[in-house]
Amino acid sequence: MNTAIYAKSRDGKGVHKYYQLGLSLGLALMLAAGSACSSGKATGEQQAPGGIPVKVQVAQQVPVHDLTEYVATLKSRDSAIIMPQVDGQITQIYVKSGSRVAAGAPLLQIDPLKQQATVKSQESSRAAQIANLQWAQQQYDRANGLYAAGVVSKQEFDQAKSALDAAQAQLHALEAQVSEQQVQLHYYRVVAPTSGIVGDVPVRVGDRVTSSTLLTTVDKPGSLEVYIYVPVERSGQLKLGLPVQVVDASGTVVADSKITFISPQVDNTTQTVLAKAQIANNNDRLRTAQFIRARIIWGTEQKPVVPVLAVSRIGDQYFVFVAEEQNGKTIAHQRPLHIGDTVGNNYAVLDGIKPGEKIIVSGTQFLVDGMPVVIPQG
Repeated sequence: MNTAIYAKSRDGKGVHKYYQLGLSLGLALMLAAGSACSSGKATGEQQAPGGIPVKVQVAQQVPVHDLTEYVATLKSRDSAIIMPQVDGQITQIYVKSGSRVAAGAPLLQIDPLKQQATVKSQESSRAAQIANLQWAQQQYDRANGLYAAGVVSKQEFDQAKSALDAAQAQLHALEAQVSEQQVQLHYYRVVAPTSGIVGDVPVRVGDRVTSSTLLTTVDKPGSLEVYIYVPVERSGQLKLGLPVQVVDASGTVVADSKITFISPQVDNTTQTVLAKAQIANNNDRLRTAQFIRARIIWGTEQKPVVPVLAVSRIGDQYFVFVAEEQNGKTIAHQRPLHIGDTVGNNYAVLDGIKPGEKIIVSGTQFLVDGMPVVIPQG
């Protein structure tokens, strides 16, 4: 080797430099060979005999609901919309939004002065008519005595009787009018029709209201009704007693119920059929007029489930690896799936997996179809 180096060099400096390069190259080759040997030993030590170690989970068969989720509305049958029965100007508001009131408690006062004047006028007319009736009674009593003595004619007696009857009828009419106006006067004070919680009060003192003005609402805490609008395509499956679940934004069930009403008519605008279900709202977690999600459970079937983390997706197809015994070895086979809804942290399997099969749940990113695997004991 020295001869070759010397022959290719032109001077001593060239020989020395070439010699140095030769040493560096040789050293690099030696280090590479040593590294390859070490890597081979390490690989031999890490690779488990018989295949890659994996964890498995046996596919269990569980009851799976056939359900559909709809956006629904909550309404209360114990919610009263308060509107005035008379026109006028608001002079006082006795409650605030959120106040709890008892039945008959005053809510608002509408200016009653004009109605009070009307009542007073009617009462004065009634008092005058009472005086007329008393005079007509006296005239009748006098005519009756004279007629009995033969002093007056039958015609005069009949006239006195007629005047008395007319006075009595007029008094009854005035009393009815007074009673009506007094009842009307009571409407100027708006009271709660039932106990409950006062809703929003959009009016203010000084506002003029009519019989169509919304004053407030009084909601009685307790049971609510779920209004579910089911597309007409599925209306044929509706029946009384079907289970209904009310769920929150995270999918947690907050109330269970059953369908208690199915509308016999289809809504022309939305082409839906109204179904109702009652729920107990004991903890006041839900509110009237709230939009919620409601699930109608059409039926329940037993189906196998697989963990979500064990499922991979290629395009529109889902797969899992199943550990199967083959020629004395455990082999990972990739199995296509037809999955349904999620059940907790699992997918319901409609086709592709049978109960009892071993689903590989770890190391699936390193597996290929037909690869040997090892299932650790214990």
